[in-house]
Amino acid sequence: MIYPPILLSMTNAYPLFYMINCAHPDHFQHLLLGLGDQQQTLQPAWTTRIQALRVNASKLSHADLNACSTLDDGNPRELASQLQILQQCVPSLRVFGGCCGTDSRHIEAIATSCGKGTYGVQV
Repeated sequence: MIYPPILLSMTNAYPLFYMINCAHPDHFQHLLLGLGDQQQTLQPAWTTRIQALRVNASKLSHADLNACSTLDDGNPRELASQLQILQQCVPSLRVFGGCCGTDSRHIEAIATSCGKGTYGVQV
């Protein structure tokens, strides 16, 4: 993978990649897919540095989750489907995991959907 020289010099070539953590794909997928005004554009070059996702099960905002008396576990299959689309559109993604509200159902669905990616994703 080729990174812009200025980025490598600014970071001294570290970290190797970044991860999006503790958010549902609905909250960030438009950024990774290069979507603007509901129209897909070219994937932004910086997305190649995003190689891991550790997602929340719930579509609720962090504020709404904090106000809940029970944890919203979302829909495991729908979540896995969203991650599979992201994996297809952002080939640098190679590490997938769960955060708030996820359990073995979510991880199993993610492994089934994303477990055979370009980079030989390990689950």
